[in-house]
Amino acid sequence: MADNKLHPAVIISNIKTFIPVTLDHETADYNTWSELFRLHCTAYLVSDHLAPRPPPAAPSSSSDKDKQPETTPSPADSWECLDAIVLQWIYGTISTSLLKTVIKTKTTAYDAWKAIESLFQDNKATHAFYLKQKFATVRLENFLT
Repeated sequence: MADNKLHPAVIISNIKTFIPVTLDHETADYNTWSELFRLHCTAYLVSDHLAPRPPPAAPSSSSDKDKQPETTPSPADSWECLDAIVLQWIYGTISTSLLKTVIKTKTTAYDAWKAIESLFQDNKATHAFYLKQKFATVRLENFLT
């Protein structure tokens, strides 16, 4: 009989319940946010999505196939589905301005995780991003005399 249990990550409906910190450049709570996020991923068995995707397993020989019954993973357990969930968690816990900086098509949770990490861990990039955000919000009428 097949085991039809859902993966624990699938049942999360509101990530803000578990990670109440919204990461942005103004408050720079990267260490708090990343630790809460990492702990959440560990608790829900998806911490591997914060690392590079492992290479696909090599096809087994016919004699190995005879030893183990063939199982088809449920769609909820597929790597792509779980990665999309983790990516949604990342996007759901960062500010809109930060989201606009890191969102890309056809990306993985790991790619987004590393992009955010590099923004906050690289002081030059962080400072440049902060100045860019500040410049974008400057109004000229504030400087008229």
